[in-house]
Amino acid sequence: MNLPDQTDHPSDDPVADAEALIASPSAGIGSRIRTYFLTGLIVAGPVAITIWLIWSFVTWVDGLVRPFIPVAFWPETYLPFRLPGFGLIIAFVAMTVLGFLTANLVGRTLVEMGEWFLERMPIVRPIYRGLKQVFETLFAKSGATFRKVGLVEFPAPGMWSLVFLSTPPGPEVMARLPNQEEHVSVFMPCTPNPTTGFFFYIRRRELIELDIPVEDAAKLIMTAGMIQPDGNADQQKKLAALAETARVAKIARTSVPAK
Repeated sequence: MNLPDQTDHPSDDPVADAEALIASPSAGIGSRIRTYFLTGLIVAGPVAITIWLIWSFVTWVDGLVRPFIPVAFWPETYLPFRLPGFGLIIAFVAMTVLGFLTANLVGRTLVEMGEWFLERMPIVRPIYRGLKQVFETLFAKSGATFRKVGLVEFPAPGMWSLVFLSTPPGPEVMARLPNQEEHVSVFMPCTPNPTTGFFFYIRRRELIELDIPVEDAAKLIMTAGMIQPDGNADQQKKLAALAETARVAKIARTSVPAK
């Protein structure tokens, strides 16, 4: 019995499709060429884009750092070729040394003097404060920003959207929120660009926390649902579980009277 044309009913594994096509004597030359090309594109595409992004980042850092390095210290001064990544190594060493100096009394004093100077510059002050808070939040070891994923009922009843849990609201915001209930800060990213979206506060009892990694949720948003958490094999089970959780949470929320 001949195998069906894999191009008409593709599976989740393009390599398996190509192997099945090779074993199928009924497949035409056009179908084989198309399947081989798509398989090669799926295999080589992510690798090529990843290499290009890494190379672009390395060359960008090199371009920023190299003007501050004397020509006598450039590797190509003594080598017949340019050594990529030299600026990135220098930047890494410089950031490490700066962190080491900041950890002691002398370095901390110099940093405080620099911050004192920036705090007295009218235009630079708000920019510096904002960037400092962003970097401290993103790179702090104890930070819990965007470590959890949840569901909120938006944009209409019965419709649920993915959100990322952010830091808890501050005391001033909590004091102004109605009903004095526990609220959480959430960020709702947009599809397919998760760097844009909506930030708002919501009552914790109206939020459904999900046991999926933030990376999987980001892929789910960027691909508009084409890449589901835990792979396509468990897609229906995951969706059914999320729907049941949302249904139970909605019933529990409507049964609790508002304070």
